[in-house]
Amino acid sequence: MKRFWLILMMLLSLALISGCGDDAEDVDEPGEATEEAAEETTEEAAPEQAELQELKIGVLSDLSGPTGDVGNPYAEGVMDCIAYLNANGGVGGYEIVAYQEDYAYDVQKALTYYEQFKNKGIVALQGWGTGDTEALMSFVAQDEIPTLSASYSAHLTDPNTAPYNFFVAADYTTQMRAALKYFADNWSGSEAPKLALIYPDHPYGLSPIEGAKAYAEELGFEIVGEVNVELRAMDATTQLTDLMEDSPDYVWIGGTTDSTSVILKDAEKLGFETTFFINIWGNDENLVELAGDAVNGHIGLQATAVYDDDTPGTTVIREITGGEHKMTHYVRGFASMLVMAEGIRIAAEQGEVTGPSLKAALESLRDFDPMGLTPPISYFEDDHRPNLSVNLYELQADGLHFKASQTLERKAEWLGM
Repeated sequence: MKRFWLILMMLLSLALISGCGDDAEDVDEPGEATEEAAEETTEEAAPEQAELQELKIGVLSDLSGPTGDVGNPYAEGVMDCIAYLNANGGVGGYEIVAYQEDYAYDVQKALTYYEQFKNKGIVALQGWGTGDTEALMSFVAQDEIPTLSASYSAHLTDPNTAPYNFFVAADYTTQMRAALKYFADNWSGSEAPKLALIYPDHPYGLSPIEGAKAYAEELGFEIVGEVNVELRAMDATTQLTDLMEDSPDYVWIGGTTDSTSVILKDAEKLGFETTFFINIWGNDENLVELAGDAVNGHIGLQATAVYDDDTPGTTVIREITGGEHKMTHYVRGFASMLVMAEGIRIAAEQGEVTGPSLKAALESLRDFDPMGLTPPISYFEDDHRPNLSVNLYELQADGLHFKASQTLERKAEWLGM
């Protein structure tokens, strides 16, 4: 206001000085001068009014560790979504400031970086692996920092034990259950289908095994064997030879892309005839390049659209990436940030964005559509499963081909398992 009157007085003074000369007829009327000054003041003040507040989040990524093959594209999707949101006006009056650290899949490093994030004042966390997310579970609850992880461990879906944990894909056990249900419904053999399991001896690999085995037996599968193949394995012939003796009809692979390619290529060399069905982190466009024809006819489980799908979200992704093809893990990272942003927007509408207000906002989501990138997302105060929908893709040397979608019932007894 003071500035307004200062400008007005300056203009009036100029008018009086000009009035003493020969060009008095060119002087603006007082009303016109006042209007121009007001417009100038308003124009200068506008950027101040539009200035966004900062909202800080942490981003834990594996860019150089044993899951870096899938960690890099996922992290890129998260960070690109943040840039996209900020470039389009921010979220609920906030510019998102992201602190990203590569913890190389080392739980101790993740705990250290989390403390650094917390000291910087983060309100939320985009997390990564199962081991570190479960190790941080009690800390984020105590510190009231909502965490959207890339671990889809069912343990993280029960608010009784993980009140501040969320994610955007069907959990690992649901993924296995959905595939088993699809296979059982389409089984035409006279004897029970045989099932074998391959997974790393790691929290990520172990997470779905107990619940999936129980459901497999409920559906009538005969479980004939299980072996461990580690994430950085260079050979799997010994484990595959053991499993071949029992002639399983279906074999679960619970690793990541690199180890999955080793398994599929070794199985092809051995002449192992079965249908492999593969965890969400073990099948992608890179697997097709790494394993070639060895992928043919096997099944990949997914929870988001793939890059070439026709959705509003993939259209945006193709635009911001200039048409450079991105893996399905990138799409999931992008979707995770969109869901967090929707929680931020709702919390901002209702008042200040804090950890508790963001948690409450996320728990209010009902059939939220993150631009068609995932099935609709719903969280509840007593159930953080985002949905129970899984897409099955048939893998071929020329890419991922949609085969079917399987949605399970939201059974209370499956929560956290």
